[in-house]
Amino acid sequence: MSITNKPTAIDSLNCDNHYATLPAHFYNKQLPDGISDPKMVSLNPQVLALLGLDDDVADSDALLQLCSGNYLPSGFQPLAMKYTGHQFGHYNPDLGDGRGLLLAQVKGLTQAKGNDKADSTTWDLHLKGAGRTPYSRQGDGRAVLRSSIREYLCSAAMQGLGIPTTQALSVVVGTDAVMREQVEQAAMVVRVAESHVRFGHFEHFYYTQRLDDLKLMLDYTLTQHFPDTLNAEIPYLAFYKQVMTTTAELMAHWQAVGFVHGVMNTDNMSILGQTFDYGPFAFQDNFDPAYVCNHTDYSGRYAFNQQPQVGYWNLMALGRALTPFVDVEPLNAVLQTYDDIFLAKLRELMRGKLGLQQVHDTDGELIKNLLEILASNAVDYTYFFRLLSDFNSTEGADNNRVRDQFIDREAFDAWAIKYQQRLVFESSVNEIRKVSMNQVNPKYILRNYLAQQAITQATDYDYSLVNELLEVLANPFAEHPEFEALAALPPEWGRKMVLSCSS
Repeated sequence: MSITNKPTAIDSLNCDNHYATLPAHFYNKQLPDGISDPKMVSLNPQVLALLGLDDDVADSDALLQLCSGNYLPSGFQPLAMKYTGHQFGHYNPDLGDGRGLLLAQVKGLTQAKGNDKADSTTWDLHLKGAGRTPYSRQGDGRAVLRSSIREYLCSAAMQGLGIPTTQALSVVVGTDAVMREQVEQAAMVVRVAESHVRFGHFEHFYYTQRLDDLKLMLDYTLTQHFPDTLNAEIPYLAFYKQVMTTTAELMAHWQAVGFVHGVMNTDNMSILGQTFDYGPFAFQDNFDPAYVCNHTDYSGRYAFNQQPQVGYWNLMALGRALTPFVDVEPLNAVLQTYDDIFLAKLRELMRGKLGLQQVHDTDGELIKNLLEILASNAVDYTYFFRLLSDFNSTEGADNNRVRDQFIDREAFDAWAIKYQQRLVFESSVNEIRKVSMNQVNPKYILRNYLAQQAITQATDYDYSLVNELLEVLANPFAEHPEFEALAALPPEWGRKMVLSCSS
C-alpha cells in the first residue's frame, strides 16, 4: 500500500491497539481489500477533530487512501472481531465482522464538557466495506454507496440530536461493481466509536462454554471502558447495571425523537449504550406507533413501539451470558429496574418537548393522550413538535396553526385544554417556552426520502445534497434559512418507507 502525497499528521496518529492484545482466537487479523479509484463523497470535520486532526489533513491523499482501504499508517493493526448474537430472537453462532475491520485504536483529543482542558480519548477506527473475512458467511464483504451514505448521515443526525451514537468520519466511493438487488457502486465508511464491543461478544463465549475467555473478555471490557466498576463489591454486576441504565436511556431517546432502528439484534447492541449499526432505520413521518421500517421484519419484532421491550429482552440475553460469574438473582434485580429508568427518562425528554418545567402526576396521561391523537390523525411527528412551540397558553388564544394538523379537531381541542391548563399552572411564558422547546425539538431530521434523494444524486457523482444534509443535521435545532426546503414535509412517496438490510 502506498500514497502519493508527502506524509501528513495522519501518519503520526498515536495508536493504542488494546483489543489486539487479546488472544488471537478473539479475532482474525487481515488487511483491508481497498476499492478502486476512490473519491471522497463527504468528510465530517467534527469527527476529524475528535481524532486530533485538522483541516490540513482533509484534502490529503493519505486520508483518502486510508478511508478507501488502500493505505495503513504505521501502527495500524486491522482485524475482524468474532462475536455472535440473537437475530430476530434466534441465536446465530456464525456472526462476526463480515464486511468490516477494526483498523486501529487511536488516541485523539476531545474537549471535556464544561472544561477548558483537552482530554485524550481512544477511538476505534472501523472500516466498513473492507472485503471478505472468515465471518462473511455468504456475503462479499462489501458495502455499497447507498447504505454507506445512510449510515454516515444518520450517525451525524443522532450526534446532532444529542443521542448517544457511534460516529462516521467519511464516505468514499469507488468504481468497483457490487451486486445487491442490482449492480451498485462499492463504497466505504470509516466508523469512529469508543468501543465496538457488543452484547454478542459475551454471548459468543457463553454459548461455546469458553468460560476462561468469557472472563478475559469481561475483564478487558471493564478495564478499558468501565474502570469505575473494578472496585465495586461485584464488578461484573456493576458493569451490568451500567449497561442496563445506558441502554434503557437510549431507548427513551429513540422513542422521544421518533427513531426506528429496524434491526435490534443483540450483535447490534453496544455495551456503551450508543446507537450502533445503522441499517434499515427511519425517523417517524406521520406518527405510527407500529411502524416497521425493515422489509424483512415480517412479524414486526422491531417495530417502533416494540423497541423498549426489545431493549429489555436484549439485556436479558446479556445477563444470561454473565451467569457463570454472577448469580441470577442480583442480575434479575438489576434488570427489573429497567422499566422505571426507561420511563423516567422518556417522561423527562417528553416534558422537554412539551416545554414543561415541572414533574406532575398527570405527565404520563398527558403524553399518552397526545401520542394517541397524533397516531389517529396521522400527524407528522417532527413537524408537530416544532410547531407546538408557537402554542399560545393565553386562554382563548388562536392556536389554529397547530390545531389544523389534526383531522379530528375536537380530539385536539380536548388535549389542548389540558395542555393549556398545565402551562398556566406552571406560569409558563410563551416566548421563553418557545426558545426552550426549539432547543430540543429539531427542525431537521434525516427523513428517508431526503436520504434517498441524496443517494440518487450521489450515484451521478453529485455529492452536494449529502454535504448540505451533513451541515443541517449537525445542528438540527437551528433555522438554517438557506436550507428551508430540507425541513419540508415528505411527499407521499417518501412517507413510511420500508428498507432492506442492505439499505
